[in-house]
Amino acid sequence: MAGSQVFEEDDSGPITDINVTPLVDVMLVLLVIFMVTAKLIVGRGIEVDKPKAAAGGDVQSMLRLSVDKTGALFVNGDRLDDRADAVARVKEITREMSDPKALIAGDQAAAYGGVMRAIDIVQAAGITKIALENQPLADEGDGAK
Repeated sequence: MAGSQVFEEDDSGPITDINVTPLVDVMLVLLVIFMVTAKLIVGRGIEVDKPKAAAGGDVQSMLRLSVDKTGALFVNGDRLDDRADAVARVKEITREMSDPKALIAGDQAAAYGGVMRAIDIVQAAGITKIALENQPLADEGDGAK
């Protein structure tokens, strides 16, 4: 039969194929949204002018204490003036964590006592893993390495 087709399409049956392209598109959009919002959530906090140092690296922690230039203490963005309230808040945040770590950021203009008070509060809450946050030292072309 010279005029017959090799493949005959029968449209009378139900469609059993699933088109996954729209599903993949939606999932990729959701992934990008979650990545952007996660960075915003983790990066929230008090703006402090951190000291620059060559040592140090990235530390991931859900507990962040900040000391601004006036010496005020912030726990995950909430200002706490009372030591007992600060210890209770730190314990509340770390209650569900299996291996709690504290990240302490102090402004360059802050008094040394403010940073020590933050360390003392974290230790009073039972956390022994503490990191001090700094900004990486940028190579400014002065020959120092």
